[in-house]
Formats: sequence, C-alpha cells, structure tokens
Amino acid sequence: MINLIPNEEKKKKVKDFYYRLLVTAFAVFGFSILIAGVAMLPAYFLSSVRKNLINSKLETEKNQSIPSPDKETLTVVEDLSKKLDLIEKSRNSRYLVSQKVINEIMSEKMPDIKITQIQYRNESIKGKTISISGVASSRDRLLLFKRELENNIAFKKVDLPISNFVKGSNIKFSLGLTPS
Repeated sequence: MINLIPNEEKKKKVKDFYYRLLVTAFAVFGFSILIAGVAMLPAYFLSSVRKNLINSKLETEKNQSIPSPDKETLTVVEDLSKKLDLIEKSRNSRYLVSQKVINEIMSEKMPDIKITQIQYRNESIKGKTISISGVASSRDRLLLFKRELENNIAFKKVDLPISNFVKGSNIKFSLGLTPS
C-alpha cells in the first residue's frame, strides 16, 4: 500500500499526537491532585479544630491559679516522707558486702585456686561472716591463700578447717572470713 501523506504532514501528526498525550497527562495529574486535596480537607479541618481546642484548654489551665494543698494532703505527704526515711535508714543499716571486699578476696586469690561460691551472713551471735568455697590444686597453695587473707587488713579472722587438708590435690575447701 502506498502512503500518499507527505512527510511534512506525517511529522505534524506525530507532533500533534505528542501534544495531545502531554495535555492528557497533565489533565490526569491535575485531576488526581484535586481529588487528593478534596480527600485531605476533612482531616485537615478536623486536626485544626482539635489543635484550636487543645490550645484553648491550655490557655484556660494556664490562667487558673493552682490551689494550695489542704492540711490533710500535707499530713499525708509528711507521713509518707517519714515512712520513706525509715525505709532508707533500715536499708543503710543492713550489711551490704561491697565490691571492695570481693576485690580483696580476688586480689589474694592465686590462679590455681578456683572460687565457686561466696556467701555473706549477718547472724546475731557470730556477726558478719563471709564463707568462701572452692577448689585448690594442692595443700600448699591453699595454705598460702589462707595466709595471704590473714595478712590482709580487710579481714579480722580467717578460719580454715583442718578437714580441708585431708586430700592431697584438687582439694575442695570452705573458708570462713570475718571482715574488719
């Protein structure tokens, strides 16, 4: 089939097609922007009304004077304060083994002595005591560990029962300390 349309007309038709396509795309884009704006308007109005309502409530609360507490409230606050002071005093009087005591024990410990348990007791008869359980590689190392703890000023008394020396190696021991 022979094309009888001249080249200039063909170019003009292609150009017109692209113009129409561009105009249609802009129209669709504009229409979608319009629809989105209309869809968002109720949410915008609702949020602006809420904002104005909250601001007005804030202004009225700022303008109101703060009432002074009555006697009953003051007595409740005082009572609560006394109770809290009592709790704090009882907490301070309790025996809490500090990191210092644990560090003192660990500084005297040799690499071949393994500590498995540290217990703290505050008994009315004996007072404050620390019990250490563990495993020592030999009698000599256990005795050396005991002497190091005795020489440490953090401990008044070090008790190592003789029954701990029955076994020759891999000795499971229990040691009692009285802190200074």
